[in-house]
Amino acid sequence: EDIMNINIVNKSENPLPKYARHGDAGMDICAAEDDMISPFNWTAVSTGLYVEIPEGYEIQIRSRSGLAFKYGVSVLNSPGTIDSGYRGEIKVILKNNDYRRYNIKKGERIAQMVVAPVITATFIEVAELSDTERGEGGLGSTGK
Repeated sequence: EDIMNINIVNKSENPLPKYARHGDAGMDICAAEDDMISPFNWTAVSTGLYVEIPEGYEIQIRSRSGLAFKYGVSVLNSPGTIDSGYRGEIKVILKNNDYRRYNIKKGERIAQMVVAPVITATFIEVAELSDTERGEGGLGSTGK
């Protein structure tokens, strides 16, 4: 089992992110303050967390399925990416997709973070691409 240590500064009263169960991919992160999202609007929610991600990795911020299912609240740019060079506070852009306003409580679990490897790519310009069975079929080309 691979375990990576990541330096973190916590300027909130919330516990550090942790996995709820063995084998989970994401760790819940909490709001550092009360906030409110009007219907069909969004806001950046403070977490009070600052991380030092090793080069070659990123942290992805994703919606919590329960929050999305029960209240229609999701991470707007899901997954949000935190690059290894960023040292500012992690803020979560939450969107309220419901007609009722959503009140965020300090300490509430608002999103999950996933640590993921990053592959650096170089694009090589070519005149044409190789053929595949799928070809240019996209946007529903395989049916319903």
